[in-house]
Amino acid sequence: MAVVALPLSPNSGLHLSSHNPWTQRNRSLSCFSLRSKSRIRRVHSLSLRTNGGGPIFMSEDTNISPREEILRLCLTGNLSKALSLICESESSNLDSQVYCSVLQLCAKLGALEDGMKLHSIISSSGLQIDNVLGSKLMFMYVKCGDLSQGRNVFDELASKEALPLWNSMLTAYSKSGNHKEVISLFKKMRHVGVVPDSSTSSCVLKCLGFLGLVTEGKWVHGYLVKLGLDRYNAVGNALVAFYSKCHKIDDAIKLFEEMPDKDIISWNSIISGCVSNGLPGISITLFNELVSLGLHFDLATLAGVLSACAETACLGVGRTIHGYAIKVGFVEDITIQNSLINMYSKCWNLVGAVQVFEKMNEKSVVSWTSMISAYAQAGQLEEAFSCFRQMESVGIKPDQIVIVAILHACACNQSLEEGKYIHSYIVRNKSEKNIFVSNALMNMYAKCGNMLEAKKVFDEMDRKDIVSWNTLIGGYSKIGMANEALNLFCEMQSSLRPNSVTMSCILPAVASLSSLDKGIQIHAQILRYARLEDGYVTNALVDMYVKCGALLLACLLFDRISKKDRITWTVMIAGYGMHGHGNTAITLFKKMRYEGIEPDEVSFSAILYACSHSGLLNEGWKFFDMMRNECKIVPNLEHYTCMVDLLSRAGHLTKAYKFIESMPIQPDSTIWSTLLSGCRIHRDVKLAETVAEKVIELEPDNTRHYILLANTYADVERWKAMKKLRKSVGTCGLQKNLNCSWIEIKNKVHIFVSSDRSHPKLRKIELFLEEVSRQMETDGSVSKMKYALLSVDCATREEALCGHSEKLAIAFGILNCSKGKPVRVTKNSRVCIGCHNVAKFISKMSKREILLRDSNRFHHFVQGRCSCRGYW
Repeated sequence: MAVVALPLSPNSGLHLSSHNPWTQRNRSLSCFSLRSKSRIRRVHSLSLRTNGGGPIFMSEDTNISPREEILRLCLTGNLSKALSLICESESSNLDSQVYCSVLQLCAKLGALEDGMKLHSIISSSGLQIDNVLGSKLMFMYVKCGDLSQGRNVFDELASKEALPLWNSMLTAYSKSGNHKEVISLFKKMRHVGVVPDSSTSSCVLKCLGFLGLVTEGKWVHGYLVKLGLDRYNAVGNALVAFYSKCHKIDDAIKLFEEMPDKDIISWNSIISGCVSNGLPGISITLFNELVSLGLHFDLATLAGVLSACAETACLGVGRTIHGYAIKVGFVEDITIQNSLINMYSKCWNLVGAVQVFEKMNEKSVVSWTSMISAYAQAGQLEEAFSCFRQMESVGIKPDQIVIVAILHACACNQSLEEGKYIHSYIVRNKSEKNIFVSNALMNMYAKCGNMLEAKKVFDEMDRKDIVSWNTLIGGYSKIGMANEALNLFCEMQSSLRPNSVTMSCILPAVASLSSLDKGIQIHAQILRYARLEDGYVTNALVDMYVKCGALLLACLLFDRISKKDRITWTVMIAGYGMHGHGNTAITLFKKMRYEGIEPDEVSFSAILYACSHSGLLNEGWKFFDMMRNECKIVPNLEHYTCMVDLLSRAGHLTKAYKFIESMPIQPDSTIWSTLLSGCRIHRDVKLAETVAEKVIELEPDNTRHYILLANTYADVERWKAMKKLRKSVGTCGLQKNLNCSWIEIKNKVHIFVSSDRSHPKLRKIELFLEEVSRQMETDGSVSKMKYALLSVDCATREEALCGHSEKLAIAFGILNCSKGKPVRVTKNSRVCIGCHNVAKFISKMSKREILLRDSNRFHHFVQGRCSCRGYW
């Protein structure tokens, strides 16, 4: 650096031109006054430039103290130089203001390490850390994310009377999500006598809302009223938000209405609160009131009311809000655009959603997720997948919400191959460890019926929540793997408590097994763990008791349900039909409509089923006409099948055949098989052969159809035709489906398979059945052997007839069930005529009540009579 002595008087005549070669080489100069050697001036950056040839000279005072220089560096944001100068200076020459300024800069820049270094310097300097310096230290730690050290500094402060200290600490805990610590600190604040302000109150109420602490929140509300803080808008808005979060929406609305001076935050709080509490209609009304008052709204207002429109599927209002957004210039905001996509999607207006999506200049992950969900909801899986791939192509990595959305689409459409593609994507991107993704993946496999893969995903999960267990239990239950569902239910309870969803998943499994004892045990668990008020659970309980043969218990529970929905009524109507009480089912159906609940497709299936299984032909036709003409419901295959069943059982076979031929939809194998059963009942061989051709063409591998035709031949003693049919079935390599029956005694399930001789008490069962056979011969009601089709010779046919699974189970029940207790047997297929007659005879002979549930209905045998009256 060049040094030159210059006269500094105004008249010295010194001029340094920027064009001078010497000045070009010497940019930084130290200049000494000739008049005063003691006065020094330093030029840090001598900037020389000309303006029409005139010189410019800049300089700074060189006798500036380190304190002033550090403060200047803090103003310019030069933290590193400020810290260097602190380290070079004697700490005794620096005061609290310097340290406060540097700490403030550390907080602003998020420089935690530098802040900690400075804290160490302050501690070693011996400087007293007063409230001002202490608060700056605490603020630095809090802003830099070290709440623990910030709290340590806070706790060490001698005086904590300053409210800003408490507010800083409370706000920091709130932002970090440590809501419990906010409440704890607020209690300490009150204990030391510090009075909160509106900022404190808003922070505390927000945390109480997150934690759902209603009682504590109400106490704080009263305390704030006592202090007079409730009159401030910030506190009023926080109270509205608190009550909304705690699902006390009535209190929130009351508070809102009492607020004297509502601002836009007040309106936004109550609008969003009503949406989140299931009152979207009120949200829309509030928005209309806001507009009618001429008040201004913001982005949050429109986003809230669009959510309300989405929840209510209120397309008209949604379009009006869309218009408002365009008018005020909010339509280009990405939050509003995403809300519009969601609204149009929930209102089943896919075109509107696509139009908004395509006009977006910038698309976020939320935008893509909303669009994928919209396509999925509309059943357009191909478009959803196309959207997913486009998202990848533009460089936006799908997050867990997108993956869950696309898996949900695969599940709804039962698209296993597409689901497997997403699974491979998840593995490639290492997203399988995310519990939400794993649950969605498991649900997709379960909905697609691939429980092997669903169980594999479940087993590979590091952590399982209640949703994981419920998904797998529900999947097993849905596809009829009831024992697997029950085993998993028992295993789950070693680590988790079942909730309402668990119960609604496991009860259908219990119902499918007709396990009344297990059902009663689960009912007791529901009373302990879950909420009986839950509609899904109560409906599943009624259904379970119906299918376990406990119709009286189902009726008692049904009568105790205060709020019956359509499903509740339908389950009970179907239950009466299943037990042969058709007229009672009709009475209940009429009562349901009287209560203001209109039937849907499932309700009509239930009542038509009830009419069919009670032989109520005229009533069945009336309900069929009511469904089409009065309720404007288009019949589906299930409804047509019920009508064919009605006609067939009543002997109107030709009419049933013509009815099928005139159907506006293509008949399936079930409806033809129903008519074939009717042909067998009424021994119409000619029509049976015609119908058998049609049903076998649709399902050539189903042995049930061949057996029905063979039994029809046997009924009219056409043994040659029966043998020829049996031979052709054997030639094709078809095997009869395994029929089995089971009975539960003392919490143990005993399973019987036709002609199976493995049961340890088989000999006692056979002796009992031999006695039954002898008494039937004496009584003249011996069943004909012609229904046993496994062999032509009499000995083998008699053995098969005696070995039918339902007969073995009934005999075992009679021998082992406590006296006076009904014998409850379940069979996985239709009970044969021979076993039906044997069951009637056993009920009379043993004076025991027998409940036999087959694949069609319940047979209630008492004193030699059956509740089906021949309709099954």
